[in-house]
Amino acid sequence: MIKLSFFLLITGLVSCEAKENQEMIQTTPVSPGPQAKYSYLALGDSYTIGQSVPADQSFPYQLQKKLQMNDRPVGEPFIIARTGWTCDDLMSSINAQVKAGDQYQLVTLLIGVNDQYRGYNIKDYPARFKALLQKAVSLAGNNPQNVIVVSIPDYGATPYGAGSAAAIGKEIDAYNAINKTISEELLVNYVNITDISRMGLSDPELVARDDLHPSGKMYGLWIDRILPVAIKILK
Repeated sequence: MIKLSFFLLITGLVSCEAKENQEMIQTTPVSPGPQAKYSYLALGDSYTIGQSVPADQSFPYQLQKKLQMNDRPVGEPFIIARTGWTCDDLMSSINAQVKAGDQYQLVTLLIGVNDQYRGYNIKDYPARFKALLQKAVSLAGNNPQNVIVVSIPDYGATPYGAGSAAAIGKEIDAYNAINKTISEELLVNYVNITDISRMGLSDPELVARDDLHPSGKMYGLWIDRILPVAIKILK
């Protein structure tokens, strides 16, 4: 009976992940367009596509809208992201989707939660993250100041992760310490939103209907911090 219950649990988790992975924003590279002056590339995982919220509530689209409201005409974001992606998954997709010579005035990168969730050795994260960040810089005209790294949210502060909140939070902090150090080393902008994510249990409106990912309201709070940096980039 124990073996059967364990099998059913694992099967359920795999089925859930497969279902989530089908929810992906499909985009193609776009030029800024006649009414847009700037192009924007968003790299990441479920937190970048805005899992379980409408596309226009994801943080890349909210950022685009707010930039336009601040006289920064940004074209539709080119999003390379998918639920469940690790650093290696993202790198493979960038290499497959980005053409030689593609350049963007603004690039955001948020990646690492699935490396933590899958129990990967954290010692492997620095090299993987650094390679991704170097790739992001190359796509931003080799200008590190055109790139923004967003810290990893703490999903332990959600109904889904509340049972292991302390352990999850500790590991997320360790991953963020690494990506912040590498960002500073490469002179890339770094925006910390992890403390905002930890408000999820005290304010249910900050968590999406899946009890795991941020709501549009929480992404809006992220934008309050990301926007001033992006405005300075897009002079």
